[in-house]
Amino acid sequence: MSDLLLKNVRPLAGATTDILIRDGKIAAMGAGLAAEGVAVEEGAGQIVIPAMIEAHTHLDKTTWGMPWYQGRKGGVLQDLIDNERNERNPIGLDVHRQSMRHAVGLIETGTCHIRSHVDIDTDHGLSLLEGKIETRNKLKGLIDIEIVAFPQSGLMVRPGTDRLMEAAMKAGADVVGGLDPSSMDRDPKGQLDFIFALADKYGAQIDIHLHEPGELGAFTMEEILNRTEALSMQGKVGVSHAFCLGSVSESRAAGLVDRLAKLDVAIFSTGHPSATTPSLAQLRAAGVRVGIGCDGIRDTWGPWGDPDMLERARIVGMKNRFRRDDELELLMDIASTGGAASCGRYGHEVKVGALADLTLLTGETLAHAVVLRDPRPLVIKGGKVVARAGKAVVEAP
Repeated sequence: MSDLLLKNVRPLAGATTDILIRDGKIAAMGAGLAAEGVAVEEGAGQIVIPAMIEAHTHLDKTTWGMPWYQGRKGGVLQDLIDNERNERNPIGLDVHRQSMRHAVGLIETGTCHIRSHVDIDTDHGLSLLEGKIETRNKLKGLIDIEIVAFPQSGLMVRPGTDRLMEAAMKAGADVVGGLDPSSMDRDPKGQLDFIFALADKYGAQIDIHLHEPGELGAFTMEEILNRTEALSMQGKVGVSHAFCLGSVSESRAAGLVDRLAKLDVAIFSTGHPSATTPSLAQLRAAGVRVGIGCDGIRDTWGPWGDPDMLERARIVGMKNRFRRDDELELLMDIASTGGAASCGRYGHEVKVGALADLTLLTGETLAHAVVLRDPRPLVIKGGKVVARAGKAVVEAP
């Protein structure tokens, strides 16, 4: 945490003001502020927003900076999962090195918090988690990394994964993850009972990947909602992808969205280009907490993606058919303040008393800033400058 005077910036593209930061928090806002002995950064009329939130990614998977990977497979989800699990070691995918590259890229593009899933399976044990914890420690003070223990290869179908999941929580994972309880494990009761019990034991949040489409996905989501209600875990559960919300009837989706809002279950979307995705406007209108994320970038699954939340916001915006300025402003909020709330981080705003996690953007308006591809002029974490003109203060390996 540090002190800083940020001059001539436009909070959320509003009127120009100065921002004084003391001990890592916003202490004052107003024109013509001065503070003796405090470092000064000139904002030059640029927009300042609460720094962006990466609400769904996989830092342990990227091949960013490695030789081009030619072994990508097509096929169903299981084929992609198996290929990745089997290829990690042969291609030399070092999790600490690769997660550092991914995370530093996110720092440079204006992100202050990452929720990242890490594979927990019986082939790799806790080694992938250990590499990511090393990255979290290395980047402490520059970006926050929240780790989800994620049974990517299945939980009930791979004996011993349950013990590894608990070991992961003991070792430093923050969130209990799950994956397609009906289609992956073919045992929604078994997987969900275990996940909810583990989260309750460690006082942790839950984040479940739900790729299952249509009525199967709707059934699984109902099971998640039923447990959330029965166990009084409102506000502690999230569902990633939730493709079923875009592939059932409007009335069916509306009923699920209503329950999501009532039980305060968050949705994390990546704007997946080849799947039906939930309507962000519908979710937000209903009061559902929503976050977005880059998912996997340039990994064994696919060649696409960048460690840049504004780039992801553009993809999600196109997937949601957003065009109007108010829709792009909603998108910006989901990538920052709203995304923070989706991860249980409240008060992530440009206001007195808030943590000084801030990103400066070019552009005339918030909508304009979403579509521009300019480097971020300045990124501030806890009052400390962590990136300038698209370059982080720390080098990626």
